[in-house]
Amino acid sequence: MTNPAVEPSAPLALAGAAASVGPLLVRSSRIADPGALLALLPRDKALAWVHGGDGLVGWGRAAEFRTAGPGRFTEASDWWRDLSSHAVVRDDINVPGSGLVAFGSFTFTDDVDGSVLIVPEVVVGRRDGVAWVTVAGSGITSNPTLGPAEAVSFPEGTTFADGPVDSITWQGLVAEAVRRIEAGGLDKVVLARDLVATLDDSLDVRAPLTHLATDYPSCWTFHVDGFFGSTPEMLVRLERGLVTSRVLAGTIRRTGDDTRDLTLAGSLARSSKDLEEHEYAVRSVAEALAPHCTSMNVPEAPFVLHLPNVMHLATDVTGVIKDEASALMLAASLHPSAAVGGTPTAEAVRLIAEIELLDRGRYAGPVGWIGASGDGEWGIGLRSAQVEGDGSRVRLFAGCGIVADSVPADELAESNAKLIPVRDALTPQD
Repeated sequence: MTNPAVEPSAPLALAGAAASVGPLLVRSSRIADPGALLALLPRDKALAWVHGGDGLVGWGRAAEFRTAGPGRFTEASDWWRDLSSHAVVRDDINVPGSGLVAFGSFTFTDDVDGSVLIVPEVVVGRRDGVAWVTVAGSGITSNPTLGPAEAVSFPEGTTFADGPVDSITWQGLVAEAVRRIEAGGLDKVVLARDLVATLDDSLDVRAPLTHLATDYPSCWTFHVDGFFGSTPEMLVRLERGLVTSRVLAGTIRRTGDDTRDLTLAGSLARSSKDLEEHEYAVRSVAEALAPHCTSMNVPEAPFVLHLPNVMHLATDVTGVIKDEASALMLAASLHPSAAVGGTPTAEAVRLIAEIELLDRGRYAGPVGWIGASGDGEWGIGLRSAQVEGDGSRVRLFAGCGIVADSVPADELAESNAKLIPVRDALTPQD
């Protein structure tokens, strides 16, 4: 692959402070269909957000902002607004994802580092048959020459082990959560667990990304700063005034037998436990979006979303934006929803901090992209993993919504099913 012809420069902002540099120069141009987007990625500094073959991939660093703490969303939004207002942009495409964009990922809690917005030097996008390349930097000479990247290195020698909380202990935490719920003051809490993968060599993240995008095309496959996965849940999309949020809560594992799975889908749609969990999640999303939206549509009943490994109860909530909120600030308003925190949210998050015994990092936090107009897409960082250290250690995450009639063994089985996508993507292929 030929490197992008962009004059090298340091990122425009680091560690929460604006740099004294000139405006960012950005140009988007139409190109012939480049083929598989993930196949364009180099190994280093790769970024991805793909869905059903379309989406965005990027590489390099034209600008970067890192932040932490309870003000992380506001600080990132302020930085983005300032960067966008000073950028010099020529966009010949004018579709969502063209022009100036940043990829981002945010932590679940306020008290850990890791939240980041990154503007790549090069972005290649495709949407509805239209493909483009965006180049950004302090100086631009020409578009990059696109072609297949260097060969992908697939994982070898992968072994898996429980994280600090083993499966037996985790079931005990589930039982404790049920006791707290039965004692009153709490309807639902989401408990997560992790699995640690150890590889012979440093992970080439393009390998699991390609696997996930192929096996889960209806999900959003992502990679930002070592955090990768394939999420089925769109936290919020803002596109030309229309707001959309997909809520998933209530899960059952597929068997691989179509007839049996149809029966299971019917039982899921009638399950009082799963419908209760789903109702909490939908209500929390609708209440968070209401101050920003008019003409909201909240379906009365969910549908069953079929994925290769599991089925979920799903509801698409929509509305029309009525204020100046960007997609990022809408994500901030929604996070954490009941789907990843619990109900009531504040009490559930406090219980998570007390008993979960897990540093979630960016698991279940918002991940996605934002454009200069404020439009963008932010998913919830589910079916995900974090590359650590020298790249030979990867933490995989999964979580389950716990309500009063949850059974610890059943929740463990559900969490194992949710670990399958990333686990398979890290397993050496025959």
